[in-house]
Amino acid sequence: MGLLSNKVERNEIKPGDHIYTYRAVFTYSHHGVFVGGSKVVHFRPERNLDSSIESSSELYDPISPQSACPIFPDCGFRQPNSGVVLSCLDCFLRNGSLYCFEYGVTPSVFLAKVRGGTCTTAVSDPPETVIHRAMYLLQNGFGNYDIFKNNCEDFALYCKTGLLIMEKLGVGRSGQASSVIGAPLAALLSSPLKLLMPSPVGVATVTAGMYCMSRYATDVGVRSDVIKVAVEDLAVNLGWAAPHDEAAQGKGASNRRLMTL
Repeated sequence: MGLLSNKVERNEIKPGDHIYTYRAVFTYSHHGVFVGGSKVVHFRPERNLDSSIESSSELYDPISPQSACPIFPDCGFRQPNSGVVLSCLDCFLRNGSLYCFEYGVTPSVFLAKVRGGTCTTAVSDPPETVIHRAMYLLQNGFGNYDIFKNNCEDFALYCKTGLLIMEKLGVGRSGQASSVIGAPLAALLSSPLKLLMPSPVGVATVTAGMYCMSRYATDVGVRSDVIKVAVEDLAVNLGWAAPHDEAAQGKGASNRRLMTL
């Protein structure tokens, strides 16, 4: 993977990798966790799983009705009322290119990546831990989808790191969402500099610097409002279930997780 592109070939990805592909002519990207066997676990808005309405202006990945996957019978598997889906790699990519999200990058590399949603300074956990989280969430869900606080990139980042943001305000872990918010914010903050800097190049440079720093400040690897949360305790920490309900749910889900697939 290079500085400008994280594009990879299919034979290069390994189980536990965080992968993504671009939609709507590179307008936004859709993220998931490759779990092996040409299967990807990813997160979509539940309300759009059975909808024919598509939108290219938002950071979620709606799905239109389509025929069943001709290769994998379990492609499209999900639990009722859950947006976490198991898809084959072909259906996940939809003829798009394949990219691999980078973990443990240096601050200089992170800042050099102009587009958000491609890398993080946070370090990934071992592949078996990542796959366990993804399969557990496939059975138990990942809460309600939110474009800025709980989207497909947030899902993949949690599976890879186990890090949960405790601050309820602002954006979640997603670098893609941070870019959407950071760009206009940087432009707004740098606008007064036009009165002090006669050179448009200088203003553009300062604006770009503010944009990159705003992305870096919200990266899950440098934030101070994150904690490590076991996937079995995720529902309790996010208020999806009472502690005793979660304990019972987790015990049953562990037994069902691989049997369903």
